[in-house]
Amino acid sequence: MMENSSGQFMFVLHGLNDTRTNKQIYFAFGLLIYLFTMFVNFTLIITIALDKMLHEPMHLFICSLYVNGICGASAFYPKILADLLSGSNVISYMGCLVQTFTIYWYAFCEFTCLTVMAYDRYAAICKPLEYHSIMTHQKVLKLLLFTWLFSLLETCFGAALTIRLPLCGRDIDKIYCSNWEIVKLACTDVTVNNVYGYFMVFSHVSQAVFVIISYIRIIGASLKSKTEQLKFMQTCLPHLITLINFTISLVFDAMYARYGKAQELQALRNVLGIEFLVVPPLLNPIIYGVKMTQIRRRFVQLYSHKHKAVQ
Repeated sequence: MMENSSGQFMFVLHGLNDTRTNKQIYFAFGLLIYLFTMFVNFTLIITIALDKMLHEPMHLFICSLYVNGICGASAFYPKILADLLSGSNVISYMGCLVQTFTIYWYAFCEFTCLTVMAYDRYAAICKPLEYHSIMTHQKVLKLLLFTWLFSLLETCFGAALTIRLPLCGRDIDKIYCSNWEIVKLACTDVTVNNVYGYFMVFSHVSQAVFVIISYIRIIGASLKSKTEQLKFMQTCLPHLITLINFTISLVFDAMYARYGKAQELQALRNVLGIEFLVVPPLLNPIIYGVKMTQIRRRFVQLYSHKHKAVQ
């Protein structure tokens, strides 16, 4: 049994087994993607924060999604980039817990944020006359706080269940730390952890089903006019695609961690295992920022004025 509470031992990550040349190529691409992800998210957050015209419920929820994307990307990229550069695939016990905690908080928050956004779109399209009375500033603030605090509570409970476990191993068959990979190293019964894990999967898949059902009703309402159809195509369809992609990626990762065989199809597992950490933070700003007319116009106006002022 290992003394895991003191953080004196290191986990070994076994997901990357490529040559040094390949690792240097991965590092270059990874660094570029990380910098671009951070740049576009920060830029759009600042755009929404500075422009009062964008202080509407939908845009504030989208801004929350950008902040969450930064958290998710920052939980994954710095460690993997350091490993690719140094060739060292180890991480301390405390570092592993912090990475796991941040990644799961990001994942739970993403689900909850997308669910809240679906509720906002349902109110906007299905109840347009009542929308402003439904989505008041106070309610928007409460929904934002709920998104972050409820996700934090879910993550804290899962982390508490993991921290209590004595560990009998240090090898993690993944390129980053995840909760179930740590739980599998436990020397004691992990039934409670397993039940909680399944409960989380069921809970958030249910959220996805709720969103899909709400969108079925939105589709019915949007067919009544071309204006509503356009609103659906601009804001709801990208949202639905994002949610389905995120759900499939997370469910695959959770199920493979439990039932997949180690070292089988490692490259495919790496790609699908990091998809929910790489793709949403990168594509959300493009889907919800560049593609949304109002944000795009305000972005261009804001930064073109600043550019002229500098000149």
